[in-house]
Amino acid sequence: MNDFTNKIALVTGTSGIGRAVALRLARGGADVVALGIDDAHNDALAAAAAASGLSLVTRRTDVSEPAEVQAAVEATVQRFGGLDIIVNSAAVHPYGDAVSTSPELFMQCLKVNVGSIHLTAHFGVPIMRTRGGGVIINMASVQGFNCQPGVEAYVASKGAIHALTRAMALDYARERIRVISISPGSVRTPILELAARTFNGPDADIDSVFARFGDAHPIGRIGEPEEVAELAAFLASDKAGFITGSDHRIDGGLTAANAVH
Repeated sequence: MNDFTNKIALVTGTSGIGRAVALRLARGGADVVALGIDDAHNDALAAAAAASGLSLVTRRTDVSEPAEVQAAVEATVQRFGGLDIIVNSAAVHPYGDAVSTSPELFMQCLKVNVGSIHLTAHFGVPIMRTRGGGVIINMASVQGFNCQPGVEAYVASKGAIHALTRAMALDYARERIRVISISPGSVRTPILELAARTFNGPDADIDSVFARFGDAHPIGRIGEPEEVAELAAFLASDKAGFITGSDHRIDGGLTAANAVH
């Protein structure tokens, strides 16, 4: 697991996949700063890291705000001495079509889900350049390929992440900065629980709903955050040094099945 000794990572999102990625990188030897806007999630992640003796700190940050992201990157460099890996996992998931989704909510979804990726690169890439390269991993979604009704803002943001990843990969390839996206299917996260309650009521039996969501995947279950974290860890490692500009689906066969219908 010690793939990341002497590496410094910045992870956005401190619950769900972001939490799992931050812990995996820290267990692999990285110094990690995890950014989140929810104090409870931040505190829980920090406590889990401390209990395992990991080099991981959390910082309350609104990743849609340039000044806050700049301050977080500067604090990371000041504390650990540089920046080698960025994993953009922070996201919001509003529901609604174009009529029911307010312009403000639509733009906020894009600011958090897509704009934060621009911000971490804007402030982080100059640091990576001083270290001879780096890796940026962006969490997209299978909804960037095949989507369901009533999630237009989220789908727009995840499709944009696919395109932004390709553009950034080309911009920085010659500088040995790799840029990659990951597209999970249904994964056991607070966002998936929100989906379960949105479509099944606030008192829904979450385990039963998750089992039903899993049945839609050919593999027969939903994914776990730690499985996505292992993929992220591989892509961030030197073993994946020839991978950039590509998207990597971890979806239990969901999009493969949908592709034939």
